[in-house]
Amino acid sequence: MKTKFFPLVALLASASALAAPLTETTAVHTKPDRASPAVSFLKAGTEPAGVADAIGTTPAGWLAVELPGPFEAYVLNKDLAKNLDVKPGANIYLAPKLDAGVLTVALKDDKVTLTGLQGKWTQIKLERKLTGYIYVGGTAGYVPAIATTPATAAPAPSAPAPAPMSAPPVAPGVYGVATPGHAAPTVNLGDGGASTLARQFAGKFVSTRRPLAPRRPYDWALVDDAGKRYAYLDVSKLLQTEQIENYTNHTVVVFGAAKSVPDTKDIVIQVETLQLK
Repeated sequence: MKTKFFPLVALLASASALAAPLTETTAVHTKPDRASPAVSFLKAGTEPAGVADAIGTTPAGWLAVELPGPFEAYVLNKDLAKNLDVKPGANIYLAPKLDAGVLTVALKDDKVTLTGLQGKWTQIKLERKLTGYIYVGGTAGYVPAIATTPATAAPAPSAPAPAPMSAPPVAPGVYGVATPGHAAPTVNLGDGGASTLARQFAGKFVSTRRPLAPRRPYDWALVDDAGKRYAYLDVSKLLQTEQIENYTNHTVVVFGAAKSVPDTKDIVIQVETLQLK
């Protein structure tokens, strides 16, 4: 019996040795491969806990660690079912790019929340534990590969991730957001009645459709902090428009260029991205 269990004991002892405090900030990769994207980073001094079930299948020099989530990730719109669940087996990406790296593959019982739209991509929050890998076999001269949009922790200062494609965090003073004691900023399109510069707008996402009322130029609009509609929304570029209903009466951030609606004083924003605030 002692002989039978010796290999397992040796593996566990090896994992314990690898789980010594890290001497430097270390990338957690999606695979035990230095070229794979980094999901997050562990700070120097962290004592990583190895995943016992993965010890026998993890290559030498690597340690499998548990990532608790949740994770911000992206799926292609075509990989959503009619009920807006992610189809089992679909790739879940680290960023809205096919070359951004795959975080994981969707499972039947995944708990997923839709949080944004970006053209042919849907932004999601995935609540599931994942296994990541850290390289512990000598890190001198090693620069980790970094995903465009890391799924969890902030990147190491020495290798910051590029800015994500999604709209940046909303600050007071953004169109539709009022500062204390002041009205929300208004949109100035200038004499041309259009702005080729895409900007950030925030507000409550509302439907303009009303029973027995004439149809508005656009079916969706933004309402500012004062409860006043200040812009229509053209969502045609988002492609997966059947998801739009999920954002009704929620505060959102949209990114796009604004222009005037012909023969009116109204403006419309050509939405490029849409996210929950």
